[in-house]
Amino acid sequence: MRTTDSTGRSAGRGRRRTVAAVGAASAVAMLAACGGGAGTGGGGDEVTSYGLSAEDTPNYVPVELVEPDFPGVDGSAPGFTSMPDPLATAFDSPPGSGGSYTAMTPLWGTIPPTDGNAYFDSVNEAIGTTIKFQISDGNTYGDKMAAVLASPRDVADWTTIPGWNVPPRFNDAVGTIFADLTPHLAGDAVEDFPYLANLPTEAWQACSWNGKIYGLPMPVEVGLTDYALYRPDLVGDQELPTNPDEVIDFAVANTGDGQWGTNDLWATAAAMFNLLPSQPGWKVGDDGALVHRVETPEYRAALEWMAELYSSGAVHPDAVADNQADAGTRFESGQVVLTSTGIGYWHEALTRNRPANPSFDIGVLPLVSAEGDPVIYKPRGAAMCSFLKQTDDEDQIRELLEVANFLAAPFGTEEYQLINYGVEGVHYDLDANGVPAATTQAQREVQPTYMFLVGPPAVNAKPDLPDYVERRSAWSAENAKYVTEPLFYGMNIAEPNQYASIGQPFSDLEKDIARGRASIDDLDAAIETWRSSGGDELREFYTEIYEAQEGTQESSDS
Repeated sequence: MRTTDSTGRSAGRGRRRTVAAVGAASAVAMLAACGGGAGTGGGGDEVTSYGLSAEDTPNYVPVELVEPDFPGVDGSAPGFTSMPDPLATAFDSPPGSGGSYTAMTPLWGTIPPTDGNAYFDSVNEAIGTTIKFQISDGNTYGDKMAAVLASPRDVADWTTIPGWNVPPRFNDAVGTIFADLTPHLAGDAVEDFPYLANLPTEAWQACSWNGKIYGLPMPVEVGLTDYALYRPDLVGDQELPTNPDEVIDFAVANTGDGQWGTNDLWATAAAMFNLLPSQPGWKVGDDGALVHRVETPEYRAALEWMAELYSSGAVHPDAVADNQADAGTRFESGQVVLTSTGIGYWHEALTRNRPANPSFDIGVLPLVSAEGDPVIYKPRGAAMCSFLKQTDDEDQIRELLEVANFLAAPFGTEEYQLINYGVEGVHYDLDANGVPAATTQAQREVQPTYMFLVGPPAVNAKPDLPDYVERRSAWSAENAKYVTEPLFYGMNIAEPNQYASIGQPFSDLEKDIARGRASIDDLDAAIETWRSSGGDELREFYTEIYEAQEGTQESSDS
């Protein structure tokens, strides 16, 4: 281990808590429940699905190099309003062994040059390993990924797969294409890589398949990921809504004179009405049977609320026309006061607009619930996972894990600064407050690449926006107490192929009901069609998994 830091080596040592749907389900029990062997079961349509066992879950050994201004609460990201000075040094020498490897990653932006790129050259020198990137357009990355995996010989040495781009039947392919990292990372083995051991348990669960660790995570913050942002600079001292009806009243009150109250608010409606996440979308009903989200009263209530919102006339005409691509433009230009989007958009929009308009501001609505306390369903622990190509060369696997350990160095280290900003004096200069300011060379060369291979724990660190850091930290900490794990949390369950598209009609129906093209009565017919088209069979599939977990939990408690 090549690190000068020892602050996290003895703190918090111990076995991680393994989170599975309703108990600590063992891989053996899950395997038996699905009727198959490792990888797939039956004739290929039945699949084996289970989470990590306690023994195979990497130990969690937290590292805190820099004290945050706003500590995280129950998984919310810690907030930092300034850059540490001096930065901590995580490595006293490059961890790599001089190897050269390819890496395939997505990018939602301009693809930088791979040759003669001072950013790539500097990072490769610092890690002691050459990573040659194969960068693809993030908007079409799923199609690219499916084509590459169909021809395993074309797979890069290191491949990133976003959670929303996991190909069908990936549970079958993962064990034949990618390396099983369990022997290197399970239990206390991960402590050979202290900054990987600093990653939260939920992140490892999101990157496990068939009871084994295959992926290296890009962790996300625990908490609400999508909600309603608003423009405080446009609404002045108006009172903010405290219930769903008041959200509509707020939107209506800010409609007129070329301004509309809102863009589409479906993600916000889902949060306000405590709607289950779409994947896998099950809960235990009052009678003990599994109920799907589309069958719940929460789903119906959210649709009814959306129809009322649209009928109020407060939704921008382009949003009514389902033009979501320009939703950010409408919001930032002041055409709309409310928009429903990922919370990460908050600081991005501030960064874009504050230089030219210092009074430009964004806030997030207080979390409200239609009934009782809000419920925030815990998101997957990693936005992306990266995978190492299967090889008999164990030295290659170890070298890439050493590199991953470097890339996971947390905020406050020189290594984090290099990965995120490049080289001082080349890619950024420090302003009067010690905040990196990108140069024109950085705009050409520095793009998210290494950080899509593996990342440190999520932080709220925007020293150039201290007011944002304070407000977001407070909002996230306040809402952390409402976080709960949905059924089957921490498990990658690959559903049989024949059920892949039965839920698609609901996506269209949600839009049609909101816009008045269909009525809420059409929901009943859609549910019956879903049940007869495979929904009830899918219920049986998940019931077997659920009952196996229940049985495993009872055995472990006895």
